[in-house]
This record gives sequence, C-alpha cells and structure tokens, in this order.
Amino acid sequence: MNSRKRDPITLQDPDAKYPLPLIEKEKINHNTRRFRFGLPSPEHVLGLPVGNYVHLMARIDNDFVIRAYTPVSSDDDKGFVDLIIKIYFKNVHPHYPEGGKMTQYLEKMKIGDTILFRGPTGRLFYQGQGSQTRAAEIRSSLFPGNLAIRQYKTSMPEKKLVCHLGMIAGGTGITPMLQLIRHITKNPMDKTRMSLIFANQTEEDILMRKELEEIAKTHLNQFKLWYTLDRPPLGWKYSSGFVTADMIKQHLPPPGKTTLILVCGPPALIQTAAHPNLEKLGYTKDMIFTY
Repeated sequence: MNSRKRDPITLQDPDAKYPLPLIEKEKINHNTRRFRFGLPSPEHVLGLPVGNYVHLMARIDNDFVIRAYTPVSSDDDKGFVDLIIKIYFKNVHPHYPEGGKMTQYLEKMKIGDTILFRGPTGRLFYQGQGSQTRAAEIRSSLFPGNLAIRQYKTSMPEKKLVCHLGMIAGGTGITPMLQLIRHITKNPMDKTRMSLIFANQTEEDILMRKELEEIAKTHLNQFKLWYTLDRPPLGWKYSSGFVTADMIKQHLPPPGKTTLILVCGPPALIQTAAHPNLEKLGYTKDMIFTY
C-alpha cells in the first residue's frame, strides 16, 4: 500500500478565489509573456485536471474583469503555476484600440503583486493509460485515450474513448493543446496519437516552437506537427493562409468513432476556418470539441 502523502492542492473549491503572487515574468516574444505565480507553499500543486483551465480576476478601471487561461505547467510542478499569455497593447489592432484590459494589467504587474485565481473550470477531462487500475487498462487497451466531456457546464461528464486527437490551434490557443501533448507524451503507457495544425500570423508568432518540434522528433509515431502562416517567409516549407479542408484532410485524423478534434483560437479561426471545414469533411458534433 502506498503511504506517500498526497501533495496539498491549491484549488480546493472551484467557487473560491485564491490570491496568488507573481514570482517570475519572462518575455517570450514582442507581445507574449510567461507569467509564473507562486502557490501557497513549495509543496503545493495547483490541482487542475488535464483539459481544464482557470479564471483570473482583477478590478481594473472600476470593472471586475474575468478571463480564462490554460496553464502550461502541470500537477507535476510544485510551488508554482505558469501561464503563457499574449498581451493586447493599446493602439495596435484597429478594431481594438484600447487593447486587452486583463493582459495589459498583467503586463504592468510587479513581482510580488497578487491576482485572484478561480478554478478548476472546464468541460473536458483527460485521463490516459497508466493512471487507471490494471484491469481497466487491459479493458481499454484498444482505446488508448480516455476522455470525459461535459456537453454543458452543468451536465455530468460523458466518457469518450479516443485513439487519435486532432488539434487545430491559433496563436495562444496552443496552451490547452500543449497541456495535453505534454501530459500524454510523458506517460509511456499512453499510446494516444496526436496531430496538430498550428496557425499563426508570422513565423515569429509561433509559441513554444522549439518544444513542439522536439516532441515531434522524439515521438515520431505519436505526435505530428504542421504549421500554417498568414505571412510566411521565403522558403517556408509548411502551409500558408487560413486552415483549409485540404489541410485538415492531409494532416488530421479522418472522421471516426475514436477520433476527436480539439479547436482553440481566435473567433475567425473557429467560425470561418475550423468548424465549416470540419463539417464539410464529415466530422460530426461529437467528434469536435471547442475550448
């Protein structure tokens, strides 16, 4: 019997608010940062199920602002939680001259400043092989993925067995995908396959590129990676422009009972590119999950 004590969990109550201090900030590129927040003790884990996310809350200019983010750290990391966030600055995008309230607030935070966290939140729960009983592993050996999805926020999660996860991500929509990719590939018992189409504006905007390409190299038969750029450089060997039906057909798993396509990114990617093309190719609603 394993007598090792479980690590203390930060997010004990999904309705409570937890003030966590900023302990580190790293500039990833011109508009993206990694924010590291400290947990109550060096032994604490966040306590976030894989597939879930957190809400950050702050009072900004007399408004109580709430935004959802998926940590890129996991419950293997003790004492901290990492978020990768794109900063929407003022006077950059013509449609949003004021920029992003929460992201600019985070950008101005100093080390030691606190912000409120709430969670876990989410409709998708991933549990792969290796974390089940041996009997359950044997029963599900033909279906390596083990997912549960809530159809609505208040409904009970329904189990779905998945062999192949397809992923369409745009910009910082990579964070929930990275959470899953890391979790699956670090568990040698989990044979779930993954294929990712990652859309960005420019090559410089590709977040976590080095890590993604390293995983693709070390897990050749498990993880396939493909990029598309709005403004590709000369000699670019991947795709350019919006995600198309042909791109999906070529780089993601075909429709099937044990296929699930995950989508996360800006509204244009979801509504104009991903959903219409997936439907055109015969993916049914139960084969698509949008964050």
